[in-house]
Parts: sequence; C-alpha cells; structure tokens
Amino acid sequence: MLVWVTNITTPPTTTITKINIILSIYKGRLLSMNFKCTKLILQEAILTVQKAVTGKTTMPILGGILINAYDEEILLTGSDLDLSIEKRIKSDVIEQGTVVIDAKLFGEIIRKLPNDIVEIKTLDNNSVKICCQKSKFTLIHMNAEEFPELPRINENMIFSIQQKRLKNMIKGTIFAIATDDSRPVLTGVLFEIKDKKLNLVALDGYRLALKSTELDTENTITAVIPGKTLSEVSKILDDTEDNVNITFTPNNILFNLGDTKIISRLLDGEFIKYSSIIPEEYKLKITSKRLEILECIERASLMGKEGNTNLVKFDIEDDIMVITSNSQLGNVREEMNIIMQGESLQIAFNSKYLIDVLRTMEEEEIVLELSSSISPCLIKNNNYDNCTYLVLPVRLLNS
Repeated sequence: MLVWVTNITTPPTTTITKINIILSIYKGRLLSMNFKCTKLILQEAILTVQKAVTGKTTMPILGGILINAYDEEILLTGSDLDLSIEKRIKSDVIEQGTVVIDAKLFGEIIRKLPNDIVEIKTLDNNSVKICCQKSKFTLIHMNAEEFPELPRINENMIFSIQQKRLKNMIKGTIFAIATDDSRPVLTGVLFEIKDKKLNLVALDGYRLALKSTELDTENTITAVIPGKTLSEVSKILDDTEDNVNITFTPNNILFNLGDTKIISRLLDGEFIKYSSIIPEEYKLKITSKRLEILECIERASLMGKEGNTNLVKFDIEDDIMVITSNSQLGNVREEMNIIMQGESLQIAFNSKYLIDVLRTMEEEEIVLELSSSISPCLIKNNNYDNCTYLVLPVRLLNS
C-alpha cells in the first residue's frame, strides 16, 4: 500500500522501457531474430534478470527470459509478476525480434561457452540456435506474446539516492523482516519519506530495525516493499556514489539504475506505527565497544546453541557486564568493562537477535538503553544518529 503526498507535476506517462511498444508493433507476426554479443556481457545480464525468475509458477512462460533485440541493443527481462527485472546491453543486432528462452538452461549454456562472441538466431521450427566458436546449441523457444506486460510507470524521478547508501540501509534493516506470512505486511520493509529524510523500518515482533538518511526531497511517501525485492535490489546495487532513481505508483515501485530496471509490487496493509513502540526514556545506559560486546556474545552463544535456546544472560553492575549461558553440556562466562549510567540490571536475550544487530552496525562505539528485565533494549550508535535497533528480552523465571 502506498500513501503519497507530493507537489511535483507529473509528466506524460511513458513505459518502463521500449519493450511494450515493440511488442505491440510486432504482435501477431512471426518474428525472426539474429544478434551477436560478447559472452561475458550476456552472461552478466542473464544473471541479473534471473533473480526475478523463481521457477515456481503455474505459468511456464514465467520460467523463461524474454529477449528483445532492437536497434543496437538487446533487452532481457525476467519476471514472476510480483518482481520484474530488465537489463539492457549493447549488441550487434542483425535482425530485430523477440523470443522467450528457458532461463535456467539458457543461463547454464551461456555460462559454459568460451569467452568469445555469441551468436543467437531464431530458426523456422520454433527454435533458436546459439553458436560460439565450435559450440552449437538448438533450443525450443516460447512465444513472446504470452509473456506478461510489465506495469506502466510514470518515470518522473520522485527521488534519487546513492547506490552504496541505499545498499547499506537495506543491509541494516532487512534482517529484521518477519518470515511468518500470517502478517504479510511485516514481510516487507517500510519506506517512509518525510521531513527531508528517508527511513527504512523492519520488524518481526521480536526486534525492530530503523535506518535513516537525509534526502533532498519535499515529498511525503509511505510504502511497504517486499523483503524479497529489497534483497535482490541490494545484490544489484553497486558500492559506488552513482545514484539510483526511485519512482512510486499506487501499486508499484521502480528502481532505475540506467541499464537495469527493477519493478516490484508494493505490499498491501497498514504497517505498525513503529514510533509508538520505541521507548523514549530509560533507567540504564551502557556505552560499549561494539566489536568487544559482539565477540563476547558470539562466544557465549556457542553454549546457548547447544541447548537450542540461544539464550544469553547479562548481569550489569559497577561498570562491568557479565555475559553467561548454560546448557546440559556446560556453561560459559564472559566479562567486559563498560561505562554505565543508572541502575544495576539482570536481563536475558536471544543471542541471535543481538548478533544480527551488532554485525550490521558500523560504528566503533555503541549505546544500549534499558529500563527493566522485561522492557525492550534500544541499541544505537554513540556518535552518529542514523540507526535505532530494538530487541525484546527473554523473560527469566525469577523476573
């Protein structure tokens, strides 16, 4: 579901690519196709669009990659209806045309070909010929007219953000999405743009992850994007300062990286009002080195895993934090120096939730804010206010 407030004037509607126009021009005709392309470039494009091909579908056409050759380039498209990825690459197009080829087999063939020029040409018997040096394959292709048309997007740029920054924000939140489909909206990440700031929020009922960054836009947008989409987007984004342009419609989101475009449906439903569950006050504040507390918890969790509970206990007093864990096979005790402000406390956590948070954080020094053994723990950077993590404790028998 998308809630969208903007003062931008929307330009005339355009399609996401030329593909829908081309298909409409040639629809109903038997097309021939012939093009040549460098193997490594073609292989990379196939790997990109394959991320949208699940193979688990009742529509055989969605198990294939749509290949469209026109002008001086070819366009490859993969889709499962919820997620669609397009990749445009330069090519020597001899004859324009369009076909659909089984994604898995096509990818394996191209991957194993020599590193040379690959020629792909349609034949008269609903097949396509793939040649590279002395290797020749003939595959049956599917009818491109059966491939679903992608959503039409107004490609006015709603906002843009550096690829590496968005990649970092996705990494810092996506681990906290719900895996239980009983509340589908929680299997996604909230995209919230307001007050010139982008917030990404994920929660699963046991923890919450929030990352924020400044954004040069006057728009106000609220939308929930499927976790699967953001996982694939994160793999495609580069660790560079190049921008990705992001456009919303009431039902879809478009990530435009130039030669690569990703369209995804948005999740329906109202996301939890996350700000209302983040405590504003605390009784104990702990300042600690992130790597030190992470390593202590990881070692303590080894014993917790043996007991299949992942339980670690914190005993916090006099600027010392003792972390313990017990199982039928033994016990472990870790001790570390901290800076504490406030009351002593005993509290327990699922170690996995803490480790997920501490691994994704980047600052050297972090802060933990606590109130009681049954109240949430907030984890933040000590210097840079760009993330907030909330982890619920495990209730101890003597609590």
